[in-house]
Amino acid sequence: MTMVEQPSEKMRAVSDTEPDCKGQSMPQGSGPGHSDLAAQELTDLAVQARKASDVLKALSHETRLMILWLLSKEERTVSELEDLLCLPQAAVSQQLARLRFDRLVQARREGRMIHYSISSVEISALVASMYDLLCQPVKDDS
Repeated sequence: MTMVEQPSEKMRAVSDTEPDCKGQSMPQGSGPGHSDLAAQELTDLAVQARKASDVLKALSHETRLMILWLLSKEERTVSELEDLLCLPQAAVSQQLARLRFDRLVQARREGRMIHYSISSVEISALVASMYDLLCQPVKDDS
């Protein structure tokens, strides 16, 4: 065996195994529930997890989250959001740009005004669910 062949053999051995739930390596497709279909489902799950992670990263900023909550009620302009959030135009515009980049909001031009709204019913439902779960008034037990 030459020195060139040795690393590729090791690489092939590593790529032909996958960790099981306990961190042990086992051949691909040999564990319980592992089949070609399960491997494809895992790949699809990884893609969906990446998309969800990207959305959650965008939601992880307080100002962006507040903007989305406000837009979940109705579309608004930058100046309306400025007034409601008591933030400078630059700060609001910066966060709207990030939300547009992540495709969570969309813009509609009307003359000189740009109106922002949530981009999809799915994002709107997510924002509404988060609000319902996390922003309920604290109940007074007295």
